[in-house]
Amino acid sequence: QVQLVESGGGLVQAGASLRLSCTPSGRTFSTDTIGWFRQAPGKERELVAAIVFSDGRINYPISGKGRFTISRDPAKSTVYLHMNGLQPEDTAVYYCASKHLGFGSVSWGPDLYDSWGQGTQVTVSS
Repeated sequence: QVQLVESGGGLVQAGASLRLSCTPSGRTFSTDTIGWFRQAPGKERELVAAIVFSDGRINYPISGKGRFTISRDPAKSTVYLHMNGLQPEDTAVYYCASKHLGFGSVSWGPDLYDSWGQGTQVTVSS
């Protein structure tokens, strides 16, 4: 496991944009698949976007398509989630997760990720 440091959440108005960041502590993401998940009160955790760090393959489940973009910066070993046009229904705790040696797939289920960040709150007001 690796400690994941997340940042970038906050309180914004509908229509605003935010960028979340996820950086590992103690090693790099070189062989990982990284996913951004979110969990709203009373709802299950859902995958928003995932990326294979080594080659940039990306997976956008339905919840992330169109307004969310996942990207990576190899020089900083950091993964970003760019969120545009935020709506109140996007309010949730957003988690970064990594699967070490996960580069074979960009579609791992949440139970297969082995490290999770502490979560960052995103609140969108109407």
